Amino acid sequence: MKKRESMNSGFVMDIVELESFVNSPPRGFFVESRADCRVVKWDPENSCVFIDEIQSSEGKVIFCNSPGRKVIVRTLGEYTDLRRQLTSKTTYILVSACEKTNVKEKRKKYVTALGYYVVAINGSHPMIRWEIERGLDMTISSVAGESYSVDVDVSAALQGWVGESFQILDDGEKVKPIWKDTHFIIEYCSDALFDFPYWFGFSKRQFTVSYHGRGDQHPKFCVKPQISTKKQDSACGN
Repeated sequence: MKKRESMNSGFVMDIVELESFVNSPPRGFFVESRADCRVVKWDPENSCVFIDEIQSSEGKVIFCNSPGRKVIVRTLGEYTDLRRQLTSKTTYILVSACEKTNVKEKRKKYVTALGYYVVAINGSHPMIRWEIERGLDMTISSVAGESYSVDVDVSAALQGWVGESFQILDDGEKVKPIWKDTHFIIEYCSDALFDFPYWFGFSKRQFTVSYHGRGDQHPKFCVKPQISTKKQDSACGN
């Protein structure tokens, strides 16, 4: 299987269809086909993968040893180590491209997914590293003795990278997708006996990664306009 070229410190971010990623993974990733699923294995020395098990158009895909979209840390040491990883490695998350919905459909919790895409963000890039460090500093003043839930959102960077003209070809019709699930969550769980702010939802934080560098990079692989995709049976969350 031909491997994609490795991602170095020069690139900022990339996005690729899930099936394309699985069928031709980047260096550091290896896909093992099994009877009922495909297992994606990866090198933890260079990557952080926050992707849950997913049912794609071609079957179940499992990212081995991934904590999923939510990563839990319980000590200051674990938090410090995660922070170091986020600012020195490439982070991979799975986003959903969804159709626009009308008012009635918006009341539903889920909408139909047109397709799934893997987003890669280079945490070692100076601008990305600065945004992550600043975001963590602002949202988590101290993790000692307190619990926090921090939502790291990359929707601004993703939208800036694909551009306003990006479309998906769905049943012969060009569709401008709405991006969902564009985040991962860091949850710090302390052993405090009475953690009332966390219990009542007052310790939820969020920051956005917005830098995409689209004007100063040449992606090794990217989502091309007018890609033909099938609607997925599973749905987009918030």
